[in-house]
Amino acid sequence: MLGQEGPIIVYRLPWTWKCSKLLMKSIHAGLNTVAAILAIISLVAVFDFHNARKIPNMYSLHSWVGLAAVILYMLQLLLGFFVFLLPWAPLSLRALLMPIHVYSGLLIFGTVIATVLMGVTEKLIFALQSPAYSTLPPEGVFTNTFGLLVLVFGALIFWIVTRPQWKRPKEPNSVLLHPNGGAPEGAEGTMAVNFGNMDKSDSELNSEAAARKRNFALDEAGQRSTM
Repeated sequence: MLGQEGPIIVYRLPWTWKCSKLLMKSIHAGLNTVAAILAIISLVAVFDFHNARKIPNMYSLHSWVGLAAVILYMLQLLLGFFVFLLPWAPLSLRALLMPIHVYSGLLIFGTVIATVLMGVTEKLIFALQSPAYSTLPPEGVFTNTFGLLVLVFGALIFWIVTRPQWKRPKEPNSVLLHPNGGAPEGAEGTMAVNFGNMDKSDSELNSEAAARKRNFALDEAGQRSTM
């Protein structure tokens, strides 16, 4: 499930900001779907391998955390599909669930990183018997280095996601409702501009009316003087 980093940073890549939001949503959902399918295939392969070798299933912390990550990932995928991709959910519901959706994605990704690190350590403890893992053989050094690279990779993804300058700019015509039922974001500014335009038009009408009155008074005065 390390393929989850692609959907996470797809909105954070500057060269994708010129693409439409609907296209990026579709790419985000497609990458998540591919990662979910690969996760299911991996689970089936693991259970088949354990059953063929007569190895007990679901006894270690690695297996518990890994299965929890897969279940949460499926729920996250279904929530994103029905709430954010399909145009059925109201904007207020999307605004309410968006922070939860973002936090859950990062939480699941961090859980996957922890599952990978626990899995490689568990595999080394059981697989390396002669020489033992405690003697730090070349296989152990290689796997420990791999684990550190996975940790650095996860930290890099978290850094990209949490940087405000990497956030996708808002589209000019996008409107986002506040979860508390307040006015849409940007609506107050639009209303202020509209009221400003109304005040400006009223002042222009008043000035035109005053100018007409002055012209009418001058015409009357001119006619009286000629009489």
